[in-house]
Amino acid sequence: MIGLLLQMCVAVEAQTLSWQQCREMALQNNKEITKAKTQMDQIASDVESYKSNFYPRISIIATDIYSTGKGNFTLEGGHLPIYSYSEAAGSYVPNVIVNPDGSYTLSQYADFPSQKLDLKVKNVFMGGIMLNQPLYMGGKITTAYEMSKIGQRMAELNVALTEDDIIVKTDEAYILVIKAKEMIQVAQKYKALLDELMKNVDSAFRHGLKTRNDKMKVQVKLNEAELNITKAENAFRLAKMNLCHYIGLPITSDIDVEAGEAIISGPQESIASNEIDVSNRLEHKLLEMQVEMAKNQVRLTKSDYMPNVVLTGGYTYTNGLELAGKRLINGGQATVGVGVKVPILNFGEGSSKVRSAKAKQQIAQLEQEDMTEKMMLEQQQARNNLEEAAKEVELTKNAFDQAEENVKLSRQQYEVGYETLSDHLESQAIWQKAYADRVDANCQYRLAQVKYQKSLGQISNSVKHQ
Repeated sequence: MIGLLLQMCVAVEAQTLSWQQCREMALQNNKEITKAKTQMDQIASDVESYKSNFYPRISIIATDIYSTGKGNFTLEGGHLPIYSYSEAAGSYVPNVIVNPDGSYTLSQYADFPSQKLDLKVKNVFMGGIMLNQPLYMGGKITTAYEMSKIGQRMAELNVALTEDDIIVKTDEAYILVIKAKEMIQVAQKYKALLDELMKNVDSAFRHGLKTRNDKMKVQVKLNEAELNITKAENAFRLAKMNLCHYIGLPITSDIDVEAGEAIISGPQESIASNEIDVSNRLEHKLLEMQVEMAKNQVRLTKSDYMPNVVLTGGYTYTNGLELAGKRLINGGQATVGVGVKVPILNFGEGSSKVRSAKAKQQIAQLEQEDMTEKMMLEQQQARNNLEEAAKEVELTKNAFDQAEENVKLSRQQYEVGYETLSDHLESQAIWQKAYADRVDANCQYRLAQVKYQKSLGQISNSVKHQ
């Protein structure tokens, strides 16, 4: 009773997943996709960072220094002339006597004693607000921002490409689960044939119509069939764990898939024309952006050796220094300026770096051309594989139909004594192989179909329209 309850619990927990459900779960839960999306978010933040370079930089500065440093100096004393008002001159003139040699002698004066002044640093404070606005940086800011936006689009494409790869891997895992499940049925049906044959041989043996050797031959085949069932069940269990890995479930989750016959049936539509077109491939678009990125890198390198013009401005307040017991500085001032930097001589550094950037651009262009040709070859190979898989589906179906008819005739011939037991066992073995080959061919066709869709750049569309 307890065992029955446990089996019921397991049956309730198991969930049957469709192909589309597995794809959607993989897109939501797969760790590689999550990583690619996180990188995309990071690059989006970088774009905003580069965009901020167009705007002024405003900063507040404040410095407060306390020092015990001090010093002093002396103002030498002397005679100071006394001025009287002269009506003739209409102004104040010093009271002096002009000597014959042209020199002057003070006739009236006041004594100015020497003064010793103490200078102390004590507490000095300076604070203010500063502004820096780039006016012209040789195109560096604009080019860097454009490159960041290209990088953002590349990150978005990388997410889509990762999703396509995960979909393909999920499809492969799903089809392998179906194949393993179908192989269990193949092994079970083959064992059922042998069980029925064993009953007949055992009955004939008990009536003296068959030898023990005949019974042993069937028993050997039965043992092999039971082993094949165990292998198929293990393969089914392992395939489900692999599928769980891609769709984000714990790998020990108890899942099942929809009936395989509808999923892995033979070709339902004709193969597209022989025209090769990789323009829809995400990889092709990424290569185009890499070339565009390399072009911008050339412009960015050139900008390092162009004139730079920066507008600066600010307001500062300073308070500090003590002279003769009184504050020497206490006030603020505003400043505005324009800074210009013009590179004149770098001994060939600029031209060398520009040539290097142009060489990298050429390499990116050559890589694009090379990878485009490889993608075209890959697409043609995928089409060839799909055509061959479709042909194999047709041939294995015919072979299975023939094997099924042959095993029926063999049973009839064996029952009336016109065929030996060995020949009948061989016909059943042929039927089992034809059945397994048919299942394998149908699975291989669906795998080839998925890979062909990927070579056309249609994986995402197939997910959206299913």
